[in-house]
Amino acid sequence: MDILGHIIDGLVYAFQVFLHLDKTLGAVIQDYGAWTYLILFLIIFCETGLVVTPILPGDSLLFAVGTFAAMQYLDIYKLWPLLVLAAILGDNVNYAVGNYIGPKVFHYENSRIFKKEYLAKTHDFYEKYGGKAIILCKYVPIIRTFAPFVAGVGAMTYPRFLMFNVIGGFTWVTLITFAGYFFGNIPVIRNNFSFVVLAIIVISVLPAVLEYVKHRRSSAAA
Repeated sequence: MDILGHIIDGLVYAFQVFLHLDKTLGAVIQDYGAWTYLILFLIIFCETGLVVTPILPGDSLLFAVGTFAAMQYLDIYKLWPLLVLAAILGDNVNYAVGNYIGPKVFHYENSRIFKKEYLAKTHDFYEKYGGKAIILCKYVPIIRTFAPFVAGVGAMTYPRFLMFNVIGGFTWVTLITFAGYFFGNIPVIRNNFSFVVLAIIVISVLPAVLEYVKHRRSSAAA
């Protein structure tokens, strides 16, 4: 029983470490060394690629990665393309899963919840607005985990999805990682990192809020 208890405690501890990796990154680098690159790749891949892991850190982790890279604990030129790749691959897996599940779930004509017409409407939406949605969702926590899945369910044309996915993944990882690289070690930012993380979340959600306000105004004018 003691052994089982220790195993459970270890798993809970590991989960807490990786769930809050943006705050425990220094300890992870010290304990795992070069394996940290693989760990960071997997965290970003899972955060963007698995609909069951939207609570993993994203924006705040990228900012922290940039900060530690500026202090020479990580190699920014190795890590940056690796994380861009993780974000793009994650979204592709998410899209593929949604695209596989969608037709199987939404094939009932008389279903109250999973109607085929809902699938058709989702497809039309992503064909018309999907490019902007795929890019902007990268800056909105949780939403960025579900948007590629929904794009797959709605059968958004894959070449179109892939193009905007690459643009979104590249800009998201690049902007936030290098923001941490250039500004993360400024004393006022380093000493108030919790507030910085909160600001990152607010700024991440802002594009979606502005887009919603714009849409409402356009609808009201029409």
